[in-house]
Amino acid sequence: MSIDIAGLAPERIVFEISPLAELGVALHALAEPAHHPGLHGWATATAAGLKPDLADRLHEAGFLWTSTFSDIFMPFAGLHDARTGATLAEELDMLDRLDDERFVAAALEFTCTSTYGTGGPSPLTDPVRRERALELAATRGPKQLDFTRRLLDDPASVRAWVRRLFEDCDQAFFADTWRRVGTQLAADARHKTELLRHKGLAEALHAVSAALAVDEDRTRISADKLADGRTTALDPGIGAGLSLVPSSFGWPHLMVLHAPGWRPVIHYPVGSPTLPGPAPVELLKLRMEALAHPMRMRMCRNLARAPYTTSELADVYGITAPEVSRHLAVLKKAGLISTRRRGRYVLHQLDVSAVARLGSDFLETVLR
Repeated sequence: MSIDIAGLAPERIVFEISPLAELGVALHALAEPAHHPGLHGWATATAAGLKPDLADRLHEAGFLWTSTFSDIFMPFAGLHDARTGATLAEELDMLDRLDDERFVAAALEFTCTSTYGTGGPSPLTDPVRRERALELAATRGPKQLDFTRRLLDDPASVRAWVRRLFEDCDQAFFADTWRRVGTQLAADARHKTELLRHKGLAEALHAVSAALAVDEDRTRISADKLADGRTTALDPGIGAGLSLVPSSFGWPHLMVLHAPGWRPVIHYPVGSPTLPGPAPVELLKLRMEALAHPMRMRMCRNLARAPYTTSELADVYGITAPEVSRHLAVLKKAGLISTRRRGRYVLHQLDVSAVARLGSDFLETVLR
């Protein structure tokens, strides 16, 4: 993953905090506690305190923060020369300012993984893209399909529904959470800003993550992820700039917003928990052999985030469905994936807790 910064003014690289982005990763941690071993206590207590209506609505909109982390949580990056807001309400106002096509494309990001970095026609206006979005939503379940259909038919009402959902989350748990973590995040952003000012970009990026680096000519930032993508921090249509946003809930995810027409954002974790110990030797050998193939390792990136069908994986990686099935069979034999049926769809998902036992390096790599 690379970000073009050739000629970018130093003051356009900023460390800043975002309450809406932090709400997004907090919702992800609630939905996928296995991704976040150090947050089990918080996730369990928070989930137990949710009212049934709010819990149901979070499940309905869950693909905004589970299979992918939707760009709607960083609306400032989709507005010309905007910065993050001081409060959640300010950032929700920014979200309201995004046009419908930009909002819908970001909300339905999970349906366009293969074209995320190149763009394409809007499902609001293109019948083929609309049909594909509905087809992929159907694999997530009836509530997700209904949400997607309503979003495509009446964006305004669903956008109001999403804002109300985030406001209810703020009232239920996030306001208290943000008061607790916001100070820490602001301190981290100030510290990284001082590093950038006094030690330079390379030192600041290294302090953010060992997966980030800048070339000697200071023309390109690279992020070592199991994903391909390229963007620029110098798009005049959206305004030059690069934001680096810290997160208390993010580990092990290092997320890079790189959609065309958006300013790039690096959303990085602050701190990391201690993971469980390794698996027994016999099982470890079987699992490491299963993961030795580069295609299976790449598949784990998708399977770690959400359940996928064989045809979805074939579409994402440009291989045949039988090839996908053979790779899935190897992973299943090693006890690394689970399979379940939902209607006419057979869904496969990585057992993140099993992978965690292989060690933090592999887990952090596939979830980065």
